[in-house]
Amino acid sequence: MNNPEAYRMFSVEGKVIIITGGAGFLGTQYARALGHAGANIVLWDNCDSLKSQATSLRRENIKCTAQNVDLKNREIIDEAVKHLLEQFGCIDVLINNAALNPAVDSAEAEQMFAPYEKYPVDLFRKEIDVDLVGMQLCIQAIAPVMMKQKSGVVVNIASEYANLGADNRIYGEGQFKSIAYITAKAGVLGLTRGWASYLGKYGVRVNAFTPGGMPKPEVSEEFKRKYSSLNMLDRMASPGEYNGAILFLCSDASSFMTGTQLIMDGGKSAW
Repeated sequence: MNNPEAYRMFSVEGKVIIITGGAGFLGTQYARALGHAGANIVLWDNCDSLKSQATSLRRENIKCTAQNVDLKNREIIDEAVKHLLEQFGCIDVLINNAALNPAVDSAEAEQMFAPYEKYPVDLFRKEIDVDLVGMQLCIQAIAPVMMKQKSGVVVNIASEYANLGADNRIYGEGQFKSIAYITAKAGVLGLTRGWASYLGKYGVRVNAFTPGGMPKPEVSEEFKRKYSSLNMLDRMASPGEYNGAILFLCSDASSFMTGTQLIMDGGKSAW
């Protein structure tokens, strides 16, 4: 039997939703789920695949706008916000998803898995800039819009490493999960609580989503097996498995939830 009240509770129909890192592995999953639910999707990214990803979404009849945005540059972010307000007149949701987090077995991961005492300080600063400072700049740019609207939702994507130290035994010999990534994701929870306390009186909610691991295609079966042994479900997350949580956080189904985190890690942090 259909339940119209349940559909309304989880509805994002017509909402304008910005997804940073929107052309990436998780960003495109969130975009598809929310787009098929009727939202106006705005992809913020500066990668080569931004236009092609936006085109792919439009072919699925998803309303999608793509903006090339450098999250380290406040002026560019402000300009993107200005154009969105001219186009839509409002911004309903910001999903702060962008992060430097290469797949374990990829070539780009080599430096980011360095021993902590040898971790390049320039790389540390670069990761903090994207993974944490970028979130702050985006919220700073969009908060005044939501404050004026007296409504809005911010979802900051954290990580299991916001709450846990990395079990570096699962990585290859001489490899260690990026200390900058762990530091930034722990900071996301503080950023979330701080903004939630600041924006609550305006009717704006700020929460964090804290996922476990979802393997990119290039991740080896050996790593999947090692990682899977660390949680209660004995597996990694499957593509699309976080979409329900994102829909919940973006919709009125979570209307009395702010300043906290929704953890989806297969029970890893409960052990």
